[in-house]
Amino acid sequence: MSALKTLSPKELFIGFSKIGLSGFGGVLPWARRTIVEQEKWLSSEEFNAMLGICQIVPGPNIVNLAVCVGSKFAGVRGALGAVLGLMLGPSAIVILLGMLYEYYSYLPAVQGMLRGISAVGIGLIAGTGLKMMRNEFIYPPMLLVVAFTVIAAGYFHLGLGLVVLIALPMTLYLAWLKVGKL
Repeated sequence: MSALKTLSPKELFIGFSKIGLSGFGGVLPWARRTIVEQEKWLSSEEFNAMLGICQIVPGPNIVNLAVCVGSKFAGVRGALGAVLGLMLGPSAIVILLGMLYEYYSYLPAVQGMLRGISAVGIGLIAGTGLKMMRNEFIYPPMLLVVAFTVIAAGYFHLGLGLVVLIALPMTLYLAWLKVGKL
């Protein structure tokens, strides 16, 4: 799908600016919606694979994703355009909000607003996780990894690093089976 598509650094800057300005406290749901559903820069499978790589590389996942998407379509200049688009607008807004919060944080209305924004953020992240998981329903054995992860992290309270380390062999084996390599 995206192999024939080319994007300029300017287009990536504008696209990632929209993503950065759409989210508050986490833009992954907006990134997936924009990149996969609206702009169709990547397929759902490509997005999931790229995000998976970005999650194991040090740094914020969304910035890593901007670098990967930008470099895929326009090399180093594309990566720079995507990251700047993602970061400039939100940085300016956060600085302004911080200044306003310093003066008005004691107001009950401001405190209530922040609680509401937190609830919306949780809902967006959960919705995005469910959308991404839809692809795994195509290959039901991969749901074993999902179940293991939920149990290991939720019930046994294992850390993310340990969960990934334990799940990695099973995940790789199932992925190779999925693509028919074994």
